Amino acid sequence: AVVSTQSTGLARHSKGIIIVTKTLAASVNELALLLFFWFIGVIIFGSIMYYLEYSEESKFTSILQSSWWAVVTMSTVGYGDMVPETPFGKLVASVCMMFSMIVIALPVTVIVSKFTRVYAKYKDKI
Repeated sequence: AVVSTQSTGLARHSKGIIIVTKTLAASVNELALLLFFWFIGVIIFGSIMYYLEYSEESKFTSILQSSWWAVVTMSTVGYGDMVPETPFGKLVASVCMMFSMIVIALPVTVIVSKFTRVYAKYKDKI
């Protein structure tokens, strides 16, 4: 409670925090849609990768492990701890990367336009 009170007190004095907070509040639907599609992609690509790559020496030992690979791949972190070895696994990995770029890029354009709108409103008030 103390931290949130202090952070809201600081937010009143910071133009940037106010603008970002209002933008995020205006973009709740887009962010929810982004998380929904991202979560669905993690489940689908993690499951497919498990069934394509599972073997005794593979690190894709469960759907949960494969979903971790999908989270890392779709967030564009790419640790390299789990790498597909089969040609079909590499193909699915490429599709997973493309899917994640599309899923992230589409709502971001809407969020940026809302940011521009909020910034213009805030700038007019000054």
